[in-house]
Amino acid sequence: MSTLEIRDLQVSVKLPEGELKPILAGVDLTVKAGETHAIMGPNGSGKSTLAYSIAGHPKYQITGGSVTLDGQDVLAMTVDERARAGLFLAMQYPVEVPGVSVANFLRTAKTAIDGEAPKLRTWAGELRGAMEKLQMDPAFAQRNVNEGFSGGEKKRHEIMQLELLKPKVAILDETDSGLDIDALRIVSEGVNRVRETGETGLLLITHYTRILRYIKPDFVHVFVAGKIVEQGGPELSEQLEAEGYERYVATRA
Repeated sequence: MSTLEIRDLQVSVKLPEGELKPILAGVDLTVKAGETHAIMGPNGSGKSTLAYSIAGHPKYQITGGSVTLDGQDVLAMTVDERARAGLFLAMQYPVEVPGVSVANFLRTAKTAIDGEAPKLRTWAGELRGAMEKLQMDPAFAQRNVNEGFSGGEKKRHEIMQLELLKPKVAILDETDSGLDIDALRIVSEGVNRVRETGETGLLLITHYTRILRYIKPDFVHVFVAGKIVEQGGPELSEQLEAEGYERYVATRA
């Protein structure tokens, strides 16, 4: 069983003038395969910083703490090494990749992670099946990655990657943002298919509870001022929906 362990993680961002601004102030979190964790908090609390720091974004500087995946030091790995080790990040704002088709991108990624290219006949069926489940037009396989995609199409493509690449731990950074009700349901169904395998730990970052009506978390963590200030079960998300974050923000002021 794979385990992502985050211990006392402290992260700063480098400002244009060269100074470091602290963002994460000691985050402790453990995500095991088969578990679904939801991180909820107000804007500017550091939720996305946590996601991108784990993934290895160069904008963020680790100033303390550790991140390990199955005992391996994640912070010592390059971005591609983290992906090959089993980490996956579904981005809030997926980028366009002109000149690279979805089919080529996915097969190249699968080859890099598995260490060998998938068999063409088998892979074509897997790709087609994943697109059907996410109600994506098969023609998208030949389009450039995210180029001209709507917000919902970009998010479906992220979840298609999740289903095909089968990571050990997946971080979903505000996957629900910009989705209408139908797209939210389809994307959530894809996440639940991954969850039901019991092989992937999920870290779901969101502001709102609406996606949690489709994806039931095992644990909910309240994130304020760069750290987890409360945690509980799925009932905590309903409490946040009713009461908001004000009492947490007030106590940290």
